[in-house]
Amino acid sequence: MTGRRAKCRLLVLDDEPGVVEYLVEMLREAGYEAQGVSSPSAALELVRREPLDLLVTDVEMPEMRGIDLLATIVRERPGLLVLLITAFGSIDLAVQAMRFGACDFIAKPFTIEVLLLAIERALRERRMRREIVRLRSRLAGEAPGEPVARSEAMRRVLELARRAARSDAPVLLTGESGSGKGLCARFLHDHGPRREGPFLQVNCAALPELLVESELFGVRRGAFTDAREDRDGLFVQASGGTLFLDEIAEMPLGAQAKLLQVLEGGRVRPIGADREKAVDVRVLAATNRSPEEQLRERRFRADLYYRLNVLRLDLPPLRERPEDLMELVDVFLARASRRHGAPLVGISAEAMRKLLAHDWPGNVRELANVVERAVVLTKHDTILPEDLPLPDPGSARAGSIREAASRGLSLAELERAYVVEVLEASGWNKTRAARSLGIDRRTLYRKLAEDSDPAAFR
Repeated sequence: MTGRRAKCRLLVLDDEPGVVEYLVEMLREAGYEAQGVSSPSAALELVRREPLDLLVTDVEMPEMRGIDLLATIVRERPGLLVLLITAFGSIDLAVQAMRFGACDFIAKPFTIEVLLLAIERALRERRMRREIVRLRSRLAGEAPGEPVARSEAMRRVLELARRAARSDAPVLLTGESGSGKGLCARFLHDHGPRREGPFLQVNCAALPELLVESELFGVRRGAFTDAREDRDGLFVQASGGTLFLDEIAEMPLGAQAKLLQVLEGGRVRPIGADREKAVDVRVLAATNRSPEEQLRERRFRADLYYRLNVLRLDLPPLRERPEDLMELVDVFLARASRRHGAPLVGISAEAMRKLLAHDWPGNVRELANVVERAVVLTKHDTILPEDLPLPDPGSARAGSIREAASRGLSLAELERAYVVEVLEASGWNKTRAARSLGIDRRTLYRKLAEDSDPAAFR
């Protein structure tokens, strides 16, 4: 225990130098690295300059009250533990101080044993919180990925995914960019009969048009200028496992036709080859745009769409599943803490409220980026609002309301305009729009029926 205590740096603050000298001596005898000061300004200077673990301070001092000092420390060094010493008549004030962030308090007169027990308890609780982060970090790095599903919307998706995983049928994953389609595809593979086989993923939008077929189906030496050797395509490489085709509708239409042949026949013909090769692959595909819209634009072959759309999983955007956000923050915080060697305790309530207020146009991918950036840049052991590079949640909303007021829109007109904006944001999916608006579909239809031309609402 003494070795652990020697690593803890304590600061004692009291306006009576004799009390400071006595407490510092007792703490050092107990094995702590302790120092003391007699003025709050000197204490603040040390707090700002040195990596202290805990401050023991009196509540009532001539220069500054302990509760005011506490407010400054919580703002500037939220990771520093503050233990208050209070007279009997100031206990109510000490209880109030704990609400503002003090870790504990002891009342005068007290014995040194009582003080040591309070200090050890505060340090032990902090170690436990840090250990939880460390264990979560280790598990996050070792356990197979599984989508977070506290929200009703994601629970439905995950339940359908569990059932789909048992099948070998193609699955079409839809949802906005960053909503977790790749993680869901991996979940389907890991929970299915092909889990021991390879899992290969390719972004069709990133493949040059001239190389799509050779990447997917393979090529034989001499088939074209740069084909210097035989090379198997992804279908052969993934044989016995799963091939995930992300952004499937970005594939050229000619390659889509050949992909359909492979799906129906289970055989590929590498470019330049005179015979086909059998493949045994489960195909998963994804798109971040409405497949129906892509069909209308003739960017997605209808026959391929129907072949892939045997099973379909629609992943909701993060803004429609706020119940999942807090657990996702835990996952990303643990992962980033482990990756960057940052022993974080957690995230403050104010910072979490800021995350919950954000609209997350980049979905889960954006959240992971924001949390990792905060972990890298924070100066504390807790993520604070200023560590999060997000706009003030009220600024954009206030600007829109001011604009509506300047145009003289009535409350009914403002409501109808907002309904249309939500509908457009959801791709005119009325079920999803109603969920975002917090109303049922029948109410949404009634609001639409109030004006025959919804576009005129704007």
